[in-house]
Amino acid sequence: MTLAPPESALDRRPTSSGRRFGSGWVPAGLVCAGAVAVLLSCGVSARDLAAFAAYVVLGVALPGTLLWRALTGSGRSSGGPSQGPPSRAPSLGAPSLGASPQGAPSQGGPSSDGRSRAGDLAAGLAVGYAVEVLAYIPARAVGLPLLVLVPPVAVLGTFACVPGLRRHWRGEGEGGGGDGGGGGGERMPVWCAWALAGVVAYLIAWSTLFLYRVPIGGAYVDMPYHLALVGEVKNHVPPTVPSVLGERLSYHWFVYAEMAATSWATGIEPVTLVYRLATLPMMAAMVVLVAVLGRRLSGRWGGGVAAVGVTYFLFGPVLQEGVVFPTRSMFTAWASPTQTFGALLFVPVVLLLTGRWRRPALVVLGVLLLALTGAKATFLPLLLAGLLVVVAVRGVVERRLRAEWLVPAAGTLVCLLIAQFVVFGRGAQGTAVAPFATMRTLWGLVAEVDMPALADASPVPLVVLTAVHLFCLACVWGGVAGLGARLLEPPVLLVLGVGAAGVGAVVVLGHPSDAQLYFLEGVRPYLSVVAVCGVLAARRVPLWLAGGMVALGVAAAVLVSHAGVSGGALLRVVVPYLMLVAVAVTVWRRGYVLAVVALLGGYALPTSAREVAGHVTPEERGRELLIPQGAQEAGRWLREHSSPGDVVATDLHCRPVAWPECDSRHFWVSGFTERRVLVEGWAYAESSLSRAELFTIPYLMVPFADPGRLAENDAVFRRPSAAGVRLLSQKYGVKWLFTGINPELRKFARLRFRNATSSVYELTGR
Repeated sequence: MTLAPPESALDRRPTSSGRRFGSGWVPAGLVCAGAVAVLLSCGVSARDLAAFAAYVVLGVALPGTLLWRALTGSGRSSGGPSQGPPSRAPSLGAPSLGASPQGAPSQGGPSSDGRSRAGDLAAGLAVGYAVEVLAYIPARAVGLPLLVLVPPVAVLGTFACVPGLRRHWRGEGEGGGGDGGGGGGERMPVWCAWALAGVVAYLIAWSTLFLYRVPIGGAYVDMPYHLALVGEVKNHVPPTVPSVLGERLSYHWFVYAEMAATSWATGIEPVTLVYRLATLPMMAAMVVLVAVLGRRLSGRWGGGVAAVGVTYFLFGPVLQEGVVFPTRSMFTAWASPTQTFGALLFVPVVLLLTGRWRRPALVVLGVLLLALTGAKATFLPLLLAGLLVVVAVRGVVERRLRAEWLVPAAGTLVCLLIAQFVVFGRGAQGTAVAPFATMRTLWGLVAEVDMPALADASPVPLVVLTAVHLFCLACVWGGVAGLGARLLEPPVLLVLGVGAAGVGAVVVLGHPSDAQLYFLEGVRPYLSVVAVCGVLAARRVPLWLAGGMVALGVAAAVLVSHAGVSGGALLRVVVPYLMLVAVAVTVWRRGYVLAVVALLGGYALPTSAREVAGHVTPEERGRELLIPQGAQEAGRWLREHSSPGDVVATDLHCRPVAWPECDSRHFWVSGFTERRVLVEGWAYAESSLSRAELFTIPYLMVPFADPGRLAENDAVFRRPSAAGVRLLSQKYGVKWLFTGINPELRKFARLRFRNATSSVYELTGR
């Protein structure tokens, strides 16, 4: 008996068999019902849920799906499995960029590229988001934010009235029915729909435990920052840093424009969108799109589901306490909405560049790339790297450079320049070329070396730890080694180039808060897809050998984690990995690539099992509330009784946590009030991050860039005076003071609101 990549019986199952189980939409409906029940139980009103669902479906997903189908349609299908492959439409890329994977098994469905109704809807949601953001920015800039509703209304009306476009409303055909220009493609197998629904349900359970049921005051530290940016973009375009008056916002802010547009269109409070609703459809669509991409490159839905499993549930080994070699999970969905939004927009780009589409798809590609400039521009250099790999390798193989490869690369470069010089204004947010910075941070934990001595650490342990880190990455994505001849296929080259660029960025870049790791997180789905493709393409091995290697890897991980290794710090980290390398090399020399992959995967399984269980295990202790109970009430009062252009001053700058210096990640004043603050928190401002010296000065210990302004601001609250109040009013345009309980301010400003924790004063006589 062998472990081999023949086509799964589940993949060969006729599409009509799913009807015995009702439909592939049954698991999707159950997940949606569960999500509704969870959100209602966590305080979201039925009105907000209904409005949000209606807007996302009718205002974003449906028009986006119609555009996706019309502009990227693969043509009418010729029928069922016996009809043969569909006719090839003109390709966006070169024939090799759009070709089916060599040697990949045919699915026998209506479309050979894995298009499905669920995939169309997920990609359509991404396109709809991109159109929404690009429409909202000029609409908000001219003071008419509800103009964001014009594009979806125009799209729906056009596709309803123009006879030639009506076919794009239809989903996949039954049996031999066609998709009429990209309407549906093949039907996703029912078992696959259940598997993906299970993954989405898992993500909902994780979000419920660690966000939805957590009081707002005890949620993740960056949530008030996200809320403040939504309020800023809701009222101002171009935006500035809401917590530091007048500072340019050099950050990925398009996702906040999306939430602002949703708030304007539905009347839903930004706090509900940020803490509950906005990222949920993005998470679900991402799961589907990873499966679709896996299906595209592997040639089977089983490969797509496997890619999703590796993407979300396989993590690098952690065998020494406190020594974590990052393989970066996807569990930042709501903690980093910029990453979630950018990741969702990026998958359809890769789908376009790895499939056969008509030339109008260039419009969709351009819209998505333009949206990525401000959604998460870190994906643009990754894409450019992947395209350059295709250009270089295929240029050597074919001895020519195809315009179909160069045009997307040129467009990506243009968008990257737009991001750097227009969206970010040349700001870097602290990112710098700093080779081995990730491992330098880890070495500080291993050897117990602190700043600033860490900056002078020897490069030898850093190089060794980098090698160990790459070994940990191989435990997750070692299947890439089995690609063989498929390595030269342009779709595989593109995805592998994107993945390699992400790994390289982690090695050569540094950031004060280790934000370079988002590059690795960004490429996790793509490394997972090519790893699965490699496993499916590799030489067969006996099942007993593969199972034995998995068991050996698990046993080694368990034994080493309990026994430990004596010796110095570096030895304790390296020896456990050298043991596995020795066994892997021995097996590799016999040509058993899959056995090596199984061994490495087994080594990662215990850590993965702990991580998967930990994400859905309730916390034993409640979180400390770091935002006062009356803060939201006071903030909303000020928002309702002020104008968007009003400026607020506050003496609240530091989070109430034990820290040697001021932890200036304090953003809930600007978040709840939706008003610009003279000085609140400055941790994420460009003026702060640009002054943080890697491994010398932590970014949280960097003082405010303008100490004079800070002193003038704080003097009003510490030593209230008429002169101080007048200075803030006349010099900075301050109209409101937001603070705790400070009776002395009543002598110089008018008390307008007060509760048990917060007070709001108005400056009069400006």
